[in-house]
Amino acid sequence: MTDTQSQRHEHGPVRRLLGSAFAIIQTRLELIGIELAEEKERLLGVLFLGLAAMMLATMALIALTALIAIAFWDTWRWQALAGITLVYALAALVCALKARQGLRTAPMVFQATLEEFEKDREILRKP
Repeated sequence: MTDTQSQRHEHGPVRRLLGSAFAIIQTRLELIGIELAEEKERLLGVLFLGLAAMMLATMALIALTALIAIAFWDTWRWQALAGITLVYALAALVCALKARQGLRTAPMVFQATLEEFEKDREILRKP
């Protein structure tokens, strides 16, 4: 055997191992890309629905405020407006607390990718 042929045989397993490692990394990067695209679509959908809900709720609250103010204008005008303000403030506080809780309990981003990396690490640890 010549010197170059023996080097090829020695580097064969190393090249195959490196090729496999790069293939695994490429697959994981593709998975990250897919998860990013899915998360972007989900966030855009939620953002659109949230903005539409906020706009419609604002219009409903303006109409409700006007209705209550008109109904109590002659007798309890400032008490009615103070009651409406208190209800709005309490509702805003509840929404803020729920939003904070939602951010704290949000699922970890790239969970599937991290699980696949963990599986790869376990496979590579085995003799």
